[in-house]
Amino acid sequence: MIEIKNLSIQFTGENLFENVNVRIGKHDKIALVGSNGTGKSTLLKLIYGIEKPESGDILRQKGIRIGYLQQDLISSKGQTLFKEIKSALPDIHSLEEREKEIIEGLNESDISEADREELVEELGEIHHKKEEIDFYSADSRIEKVLGGLGFEQEDFNRNTKEFSGGWQMRIQLAQILLAENDLILLDEPTNHLDIDTLTWLEDFLNAYKGSLIIVSHDRHFINSVTSKTLEVFDKQIGFFPGNYSSYLKFKDERDIQLRVQQKTQEKKIRETEKFIERFRYKATKAKQVQSRIKQLEKLDTISIAEEEKKIVLHFPEPPRSGVVPVELRQVAKSYGDLKVLSDVNFLIERGDKIAIVGPNGAGKTTLAKIIGGKLDPSSGEVIYGHNALLSYYEQEVADALNPEDDLIDSLEEINNELSAGQLRSILGSFLFSGDDVFKKIKVLSGGEKSRVALARLLLTKSNFIILDEPTNHLDYSSKEILKHALQEFTGTLLIVSHDIDFLDSITNKVIEIKNQQVKVIPGGIGYYLAKRKEEQSENEIVNAEPKGSRKDQKRMEAEIRQQKFILTKDLKTSLGKCEKEIERLEKEKNQIEQELADPKIFSDPKSAKQKNLDYEKTKSELEIEYDRWTDLTDRIEEIEDSFK
Repeated sequence: MIEIKNLSIQFTGENLFENVNVRIGKHDKIALVGSNGTGKSTLLKLIYGIEKPESGDILRQKGIRIGYLQQDLISSKGQTLFKEIKSALPDIHSLEEREKEIIEGLNESDISEADREELVEELGEIHHKKEEIDFYSADSRIEKVLGGLGFEQEDFNRNTKEFSGGWQMRIQLAQILLAENDLILLDEPTNHLDIDTLTWLEDFLNAYKGSLIIVSHDRHFINSVTSKTLEVFDKQIGFFPGNYSSYLKFKDERDIQLRVQQKTQEKKIRETEKFIERFRYKATKAKQVQSRIKQLEKLDTISIAEEEKKIVLHFPEPPRSGVVPVELRQVAKSYGDLKVLSDVNFLIERGDKIAIVGPNGAGKTTLAKIIGGKLDPSSGEVIYGHNALLSYYEQEVADALNPEDDLIDSLEEINNELSAGQLRSILGSFLFSGDDVFKKIKVLSGGEKSRVALARLLLTKSNFIILDEPTNHLDYSSKEILKHALQEFTGTLLIVSHDIDFLDSITNKVIEIKNQQVKVIPGGIGYYLAKRKEEQSENEIVNAEPKGSRKDQKRMEAEIRQQKFILTKDLKTSLGKCEKEIERLEKEKNQIEQELADPKIFSDPKSAKQKNLDYEKTKSELEIEYDRWTDLTDRIEEIEDSFK
């Protein structure tokens, strides 16, 4: 389907790829992996055609459809959400436009018989094509995908420009999923998705018949939807026939073997260089020296990916809190007329490690801020237990840090008992070394600010930590280190996150927020997801009667009726007028026949002659109307038959 031959490309003067050869087949579902900066996004752009290789070829199967979700979002066109999505469906728009043109053509008064027959025939072909592409279920498919991606029914008629960046990404994703692409390229698709949407997307992509290439730091997601791995390593791209977890095991084993080979090679190079240096100026050894020099020149150096620096986290042993550090009683929260939480009652026990989940906008961050004391409830109370010491890691770290502080000051603000050397050591474990520690917060990137906020959290000695999307700016290795530290943490945790892999081995309870209500489910995130899937399956069995198909059928029938009405409206109006005229002429003919049957009429020859002329004229007009009626009914039947 896609064949990459001898591809090479440079970026900022350095080779990203050198003579790469890769083949992507039908139905391949691939995770594209590699260290940051190795060219994963560039490869997707090359496959899609946004960027061109400096040398080599990318051969695409003729007529292939490729959908590409890139990290840099493209603004929508500014029409309603539903129309925007429908415009991406192949053939739908063109068929609708052509059908409209045919209808207009058939309703023209001066259309010739030959042209009319041609248009009716083409109309039949269009209806056949519509059935082939499931035209009449298109609206239902759009509704299902938009619903799966978290849009509400009332969103369908909103202008796409009203939606924020995360929802713009979902709009693009919906278009790609519905466009019947042969290959879908997804670059970090999970960044703006909640757990509900992620679970739906996993199911959709598992059922998808085409090929996928996905770049994602979400290990659970790519393990769920991919079965092969493409690795960008040492300017090459290699296939691994397994999912991401299998690839990581393979990578560890390969790196061990490469290190052994590298040591052997380095030893051989040293020995060769020593021989060259020793006998360089001896004429009797000149031939051997030249031979060794050529060997070194031809030697392919064994490369090993540099081990990425990792954030080393170790939370200090926190002081012990009471058995119930936090309890919520009849808590409610509204923003004006918008109710977010209603009558929330639950308690958190010491040592609980809880995940807060729910759709975007359900109130996950609101609940976390209320518990963390960052936001007051509209009603109800939050009761803190004995010795409950809370720390809050905010999702929007830029708002939580003073932009004029340098890194050392930002940490010292939290704990002034540590020396400058100790603070520098902590910052070093968060990848800030040397003069980096004197940088102002305002010059840091989003990921760097996240690491500073985590470093501050480390110094608090809290026994209750609230984390709102802590993994957003962390790579896979850093997430693993943070996950391990949180597993070892002996205090109480509350985590808002959609990263299932991150939550999986940490949490022992789940708080689900839906429709202003809060439900506490014992068990980790894995148990919660399995239980929810089981409930969904049961609901599907209970509601086995296919409501969707009935709805599709009704919609299709309504649309057919509407189209038949539009196409035959003028013809039926003309037919009605024709029938009235026939009725009038038949009455007139009968009247004249009765008059002509009376012998008295012939007593006036002039009158009798006129009556005979009137009779012949009426008969002639009646014959014309009969012919016209036959023509109109034939045309109506032809159009109606084209819908069968």
